[in-house]
Amino acid sequence: MSRLFTAGNRLQGIVPPLITPLRARDELDQEGWERLIEHVIDGGVSGIFILGTTGEAPSLSYRLRRELITATTHLVAKRVPVLVGVTDTAFVESVSIAHHAADAGADAAVLTTPYYFPAGQTELTAYVQNIAPEIPLPLMLYNMPGLTKVWFEIETLKTLSEIQSIVGVKDSSGDLDYFRRLCDLRNEVREDWSILIGPEAMLPEAHQLGGDGGVAGGANVMTRCFVDCYEGLTANDSAKTEAAISKIRRFQDIYDVGKYASRHIKATKCAASLLGICSDLPADPFHRFFEPERERVAAILRDLDIL
Repeated sequence: MSRLFTAGNRLQGIVPPLITPLRARDELDQEGWERLIEHVIDGGVSGIFILGTTGEAPSLSYRLRRELITATTHLVAKRVPVLVGVTDTAFVESVSIAHHAADAGADAAVLTTPYYFPAGQTELTAYVQNIAPEIPLPLMLYNMPGLTKVWFEIETLKTLSEIQSIVGVKDSSGDLDYFRRLCDLRNEVREDWSILIGPEAMLPEAHQLGGDGGVAGGANVMTRCFVDCYEGLTANDSAKTEAAISKIRRFQDIYDVGKYASRHIKATKCAASLLGICSDLPADPFHRFFEPERERVAAILRDLDIL
């Protein structure tokens, strides 16, 4: 098991869910990927999460997912932990990706509830109980009901807490009462668990409730700002926290550009491309922003003095 997840050594801080830069359909933007990784590591992140929602994992071929994992672990070279999303509609494909991640030197796997066919909580419990022993890495569970249609209910997580390879939960529900109960569960039964918030603007509230940090998509772009926010919170430095969170709240305006649900991913990729980090091409079936939308994103970045 990774040294990261030994007793008393929880994953804490900012762990960006990286976008996946593409040069063309099923082709990684290799140079952009290297620049993106160096950008976030230089910004002070505590880890890197690939093949999550922001990384468009369900839209990528298995071949490209494996290429991305191998490239990431090679480029990161153990400077920070690498977490790999392994969720798939097929049990055996999740296990296969997890084995590739372990062989490549990743530090943890991340698993959400299987999507398309909604599972009941009894089925979900059995699913995790069955798959966890097959995954040769520490396992972080990922609550993303907005896209998977299924919650990891608190009682389910209490049952699953008996599985020692599970090392924490990332919650992207946006429900702070659920997040509070999640932190309470950690304190009651698994003090070694890392509890991370997904919605990035909720980082201060999550910290107050006992969270360990955030998996912030905006950290693809404003890495240092998100790290400053976390550091300000942990040091009780209200001035540093407020300066950072005010910029983070302004940054949220890029997610209002565009009219489709895909705008969150497209806006993040657009911002990264405007900064010269990587390509903004999304995976099919999405389209990149056209010039009017790009200019709206650029105006926000200029207002934040990062462009």
